[in-house]
Amino acid sequence: MLEHLTTETRNKKTMNLDELTTLELLEVMNEEDQKVALAVKQEIPQITKAVEAIKMAIKQGGRLIYMGAGTSGRIGLLDAVECPPTFGTSPEEVVGLIAGGENAFIKAVEGAEDNEGLGKQDLLDIKLTANDIVVGIAASGRTPYVIGGLEYANSIGTPTIALSCNKESAIGKIANIAIEVVNGPEILTGSTRLKAGTSQKLICNMLSTASMIGTGKVYGNLMVDVQLTNEKLVERAKRIVMDATECDAQTAEDYLKQADHKPKIAIVMLLAGLSKEEAVQRLEVSRGFVRQAIKEQES
Repeated sequence: MLEHLTTETRNKKTMNLDELTTLELLEVMNEEDQKVALAVKQEIPQITKAVEAIKMAIKQGGRLIYMGAGTSGRIGLLDAVECPPTFGTSPEEVVGLIAGGENAFIKAVEGAEDNEGLGKQDLLDIKLTANDIVVGIAASGRTPYVIGGLEYANSIGTPTIALSCNKESAIGKIANIAIEVVNGPEILTGSTRLKAGTSQKLICNMLSTASMIGTGKVYGNLMVDVQLTNEKLVERAKRIVMDATECDAQTAEDYLKQADHKPKIAIVMLLAGLSKEEAVQRLEVSRGFVRQAIKEQES
């Protein structure tokens, strides 16, 4: 079964991997890594469909839920936990599930990925609804934990996306949308934390970033919903307001304080000449899109 998977085949360029010098080894790794972005490019039409589906789910109050085992699960979790500080989402809006539970992020839980029922149970535990959307991630495309989750999601009408690194994957056949990126054999046979993991990370970056932009979390190329959870982000927020409005540092600081340290509100206050309350109301009407909130003032 495994021998038919691209992710498990041997790379003919690295048959003597153990004989290479460090420089030669790193050069071949780098050469192989360069193929990943091009492989991802081939799947942009499918990634586009996935982003549109995620945007629709978010707009109707649903959650983006990643699920996977091992490296795939960790990549989904990593993307999920980065969304609150970057885009101001709540921890419940983008969820990462990993076979074996959160402890499996650090230490593998033996057998967890082979349990289809566990995939279903994890979705039951977070009270999955038809408004949510589930992204099942598995480099092989055949992980039972992911299969169980996707099948349960389908059974209750939840939109599903499969992200794998083999064509005609098992999870791709189950999901509504299949993203199947073929990176070629790993330099270290079967070590899918390498090119496969890199491609999964690139695609998760696309799914979350494009979806958040499409739901009003960005103005221009600025993270206007960034949460000010540390000193670096406080300074970044100030710079965001300055860049968006061309105001000075003191003005940005003053308006951020008035806006309860929310850059988006401060920007609308400055650009549209509104009070905090008016800016908040305008953003509610525009569903969080700064540009629309400002244009409303201009019209």
